[in-house]
Amino acid sequence: MLTEKDEELLSILRLNARASVSDMARATGVSRTAIQNRLNKLENNNIIKGYSVVLGSEYTSGLISSNVSLKVNPNLRQTICVALRKVHQISHIYSISGEYDLLVTIQARTLEKLSEVLNMVCSLEGVARTNSSIILDTIFKR
Repeated sequence: MLTEKDEELLSILRLNARASVSDMARATGVSRTAIQNRLNKLENNNIIKGYSVVLGSEYTSGLISSNVSLKVNPNLRQTICVALRKVHQISHIYSISGEYDLLVTIQARTLEKLSEVLNMVCSLEGVARTNSSIILDTIFKR
C-alpha cells in the first residue's frame, strides 16, 4: 500500500527521474535517509521498475514516426517480440485485439531508415502481414 509520501515521490520522479535524494527530501519535508529507504522499498516492490529519459522536442520533432500493425504466427510471437525489442528505432510494442496481433511504433530520422526498419520487420520469420501508417501530426498527448 502506497503512502501519501510515496505518491509524492512518484510524482516528483515522473517530472524528473534524475531528481536527487536531497532535492526530494527538501520537496517532501522528509530526511534523505527516509527518502532513500522509501525509494528502495518502491524499487523492491516493483512500483518503480526503472528510470528513463524523456526526449525533448528538439530531438523528437525531427523523427518520422510510424505505427505498424503486424499479423504474426502465434507459435513465433515470442520470438518476434524478442527480435523487435532489439531494434532501437522501435519505441513501443503493443499486443492488440482484432485483425492484427501486434502494434509497433517505429521512429526514424529519415524515410530511408524508416523503410529499412519496415523491411526488416516484414522479413522476420512468422510475420504474415503488416499495415503501416506514418504519423503526420500529434493533436494531443498526455
